[in-house]
Amino acid sequence: MTASSDSVADSVADWIVLISAPGIGSRTATRLLERYGTPRAVAEASRQDLAAAGIASEAIAALKQPDVAALERILAWAEQPDAFVLTRADPRYPSLLAEIPDPPLLLYVRGDPELLGEPQIAVVGSRNPTPSGLEITRDFARRLAADGLLITSGLALGVDGAAHAGALETGRTIAVLGTGPDLVYPATHRDLARRVAERGALVSEFPPGQGPSARNFPRRNRIISGLSVGVLVTEAALKSGSLITARFALEQGRDVFAVPGSIRNPLSRGSHALIRDGAKLVEDPGEILLELAPMLRNLLAAWPGEVSAASDEASSAAVRGGAAALDADYRALLDAMGFDPVAPDELIASSGRSAREVSSMLLVLELEGHVSSAPGGRFCRLGS
Repeated sequence: MTASSDSVADSVADWIVLISAPGIGSRTATRLLERYGTPRAVAEASRQDLAAAGIASEAIAALKQPDVAALERILAWAEQPDAFVLTRADPRYPSLLAEIPDPPLLLYVRGDPELLGEPQIAVVGSRNPTPSGLEITRDFARRLAADGLLITSGLALGVDGAAHAGALETGRTIAVLGTGPDLVYPATHRDLARRVAERGALVSEFPPGQGPSARNFPRRNRIISGLSVGVLVTEAALKSGSLITARFALEQGRDVFAVPGSIRNPLSRGSHALIRDGAKLVEDPGEILLELAPMLRNLLAAWPGEVSAASDEASSAAVRGGAAALDADYRALLDAMGFDPVAPDELIASSGRSAREVSSMLLVLELEGHVSSAPGGRFCRLGS
């Protein structure tokens, strides 16, 4: 777990107790936090005061006498080296997700929690796609991941699985679960989930031990769109979870993209309906990158974490002024590329920079027209 002291562990436990109380969802918990300040202050409020705030007696009882065994099971899960519990107060809680109308109070993460704040695009679609739909999904995910975007999806059969698998060929991916972080649904994706956790992150608002439930998946979909700068639907029926994700995206102010298909394919009808309603028709991953460029520039210019202050300033300068504004850090990375296709891992080794820093710099350089992506997740320098 991220907790390195008893006080931090206690704080996480307070958040878990609050959100675990029956009848207290993220909206009610947020209202209580606005009133009392902290989860512990909520639990320490008098029964009369909580009742006056509209909290049911069953929830009040759970706040006063939490299920200690259940709490200890969750905290034991979080003691694993790759397991994390992010509260809304955690600086690693993704800022884009915090902006949606109903952000989860807690996120259970298996893998690298820092990735949740990086630029992501959601790729969703049918659980029973056509072979063409699978091929298109995998190609889009592979190429967008090679361009530095994380691919976010729901680990379901069909399009979700193809999106994760394609992303893992050239980059990283995030899977948002409709179960607890310790369970994989469907079970056939166990190996895929393991690879996602190793190269990206598994994320859930549901605690360890929570099995699949029909009502969990629409809630999961709002997180998929909330983490992302945009949502791509590659193939979907008119009534599907993918269109729910797209609706959440529109409500959250995200861009929605849709791949058109044959009018004879029932799985194209969802995409066509989205296009009629204002989604952007796309036939190539590059069109998505160009459409998202302004938002990606802003995100990268303000990206916290491992990127040094000098590189952060360089990113902002590159965004503002193009080629003429490239500072020494960006010029050095271009020089390290040479003029043959090069893999990011090679640049990491030759430049001495972190994977995260190289990824962000390559994305800025591509947006500014200094490099282009090549097959196999490699990059080519353009011009001088």
